[in-house]
Amino acid sequence: MNTLEQIKAEIQQATEHRAELWRTLSQGHDAATAAEVKELEERLAALWDEQRMLKARVRFGDRDEIIKRARHEERLARAA
Repeated sequence: MNTLEQIKAEIQQATEHRAELWRTLSQGHDAATAAEVKELEERLAALWDEQRMLKARVRFGDRDEIIKRARHEERLARAA
């Protein structure tokens, strides 16, 4: 798993590269460049998702632990 700094750096690099590709496409359509833009868009979406999940984990804790605590609290509430 990457750190927040690594993810932010990769997002920055990918965003800059995407801008270059869009400038290239603005001069004329190129199928290879268009495909690269599509792949880059998918990579950026995955990076943003990874960043959101990591921020949530840092703020709230591990997802599995949260679910485990919630189920435990639910059992206690039903027993009461």
